[in-house]
Amino acid sequence: MALRIEDYGFIGNMHTAALVGRDGSIDWLCLPRFDSAACFSAILGSADNGRWLIAPSEGGMAVRRQYREGTAILETTFQTEEGEATVIDFLADPERDGNVELFRIVRGNRGTVRMRTELVLRLDYGHVIPWLRRHDYGLTAIAGPDGLQLRTPVRLEGRDMKTRGEFDVRAGDRIPFTLTWFPSHLPLPGPQDADIALSEAEARWRRWSAHCAPVGEWTEAVSRSLITLKAMTYSPTGGIVAAPTTSLPEEIGGVRNWDYRFCWIRDATLTLYALITSGYREEARAWREWLLRAAAGEPSRLQIMYGISGERRLQEFELPWLPGYEGSAPVRVGNGAHGQLQIDVYGELMDALHVARKHELEVYEESWTLQKAIIGHLEEIWDSADAGIWEMRGPPRHFTHSRMMAWVGVDRAVKAVETFGLEGPVDRWRELRDRIHDDVCANGFDTELNSFVQYYGGKTVDASLLLMAQVGFIDAEDPRFAGTVAMIERELLVDGLVLRYRTEHDTDGLPGDEGAFLACSFWLADAYILMGRYEEARKLFDYLLSLRNDLGLLAEEYHPHVDRQLGNFPQAFSHIALVNTAQNLASYKAPARDRSDGASAETARQPIQTEGRHGI
Repeated sequence: MALRIEDYGFIGNMHTAALVGRDGSIDWLCLPRFDSAACFSAILGSADNGRWLIAPSEGGMAVRRQYREGTAILETTFQTEEGEATVIDFLADPERDGNVELFRIVRGNRGTVRMRTELVLRLDYGHVIPWLRRHDYGLTAIAGPDGLQLRTPVRLEGRDMKTRGEFDVRAGDRIPFTLTWFPSHLPLPGPQDADIALSEAEARWRRWSAHCAPVGEWTEAVSRSLITLKAMTYSPTGGIVAAPTTSLPEEIGGVRNWDYRFCWIRDATLTLYALITSGYREEARAWREWLLRAAAGEPSRLQIMYGISGERRLQEFELPWLPGYEGSAPVRVGNGAHGQLQIDVYGELMDALHVARKHELEVYEESWTLQKAIIGHLEEIWDSADAGIWEMRGPPRHFTHSRMMAWVGVDRAVKAVETFGLEGPVDRWRELRDRIHDDVCANGFDTELNSFVQYYGGKTVDASLLLMAQVGFIDAEDPRFAGTVAMIERELLVDGLVLRYRTEHDTDGLPGDEGAFLACSFWLADAYILMGRYEEARKLFDYLLSLRNDLGLLAEEYHPHVDRQLGNFPQAFSHIALVNTAQNLASYKAPARDRSDGASAETARQPIQTEGRHGI
């Protein structure tokens, strides 16, 4: 039976990542980087498609697991009647030799524990069985461009296309296993001392985490989220993947299974706030530089997401030989949404660069040239139908959030001239900003519902409307915003958590249901803070913290009816939202209020217009 998603821990080294189960199994490892096809296992908990288990021979789950303080080094402790042993898992810094090294050290704590290891190597998403060669130190495995080497003092034997071994660990013993990826055309890697690698990794992580700015009682939760985000950063480029996994389902047994091993422009502004307010300006600067490189080029070809190095071709395809996690199929690689028109990303990009200027991250002169070109294109497309923030696979619509973020993009261009003295046709932009604001208030607000709606002419809401005050489109004290929050509470709040939207309305063109999108629940807490509903915000935030697993990790969604995490794991957006909401609760000058400073007082309080402009 597959482990639950929250039964996994996460280790990373700013190049790739692995998931470690409560039972001592590593069931997901991408080699040599996050989005590589040389990954095992393609399905969590499926030994036939790749898995590496180190656990007591008699089986069982861990009695305790924890990260070493301030690090991404995971310790999983097992107890038997005869003793206790801990498995220490970490990924070493690949900049040491260019290879990827996964270390597993079995430490004897008490008595004697009989342990076993079982390694099933399957590459290319479980499709390729590599050619194995045995050595006195372990084994090597070759499949096309990929080479793997396992070094251990434990005697190994092959049986049933698996590599197995049993060994005793006594109190004080330290038994290392080192799995190294290397380019198969190069010489075999030499041995590495596991304890030296552990000391280096621990020192490096603790140096980094020591810079985390305190956030009162939430400092520990924020620090763990930031370590998780750092581990999901691809250090050569500064890109941050949305998640290190693909196709973990939003509904168990359903079809809502997507590949999240890419970088979304939509995450940019909130990521910058999370990093800057937490004291990590270098990481914020690297993320901003990734944005500029990825977005460079013809504005009409701006994508919603890119590869970790800025790759544009992210074609989506299915892997029919894989059954999917708990039967959730299809398993997908790539993401077809990269080709969608989502107008909000233009506003997100402009807002992110505005934040960078406000917080005095160096912005190159050519970035303003790019921004002006983006606004020129936005002038032409702002009133087009699109796929929206939730990447709908149904028909294009005039989504209120998309139109609102078009306003944000133009507003930040105006602010660049007014606040930072940059040059541009500010009068024309002011007129466009007012026109977009009028359009949204006329067509996106339903007077009968006393609420903004998901799309023009619709009668439903979605959680992205919670951002209206935060981005400065409307004042948090405006009765229209209060009415919208009330509508979201009535329609989308389920057992204290916020759905993105109601899937039964057939908005997204897909069958099935999904859990509550965790970032949206943090957005509701942020909205409460802006509205002065502090105690409600704190109560909601405390509840969201309680949904983390025992290691402080969050997936994309949580389903209260089945009491489990869903979606790709760990999810950067969930942890970014956690950090920002903690900052919003702890400080008056916090991300939500700072971002809303971009608002134009004249437009943010404009009266409602009841005449539609699109015949809707």
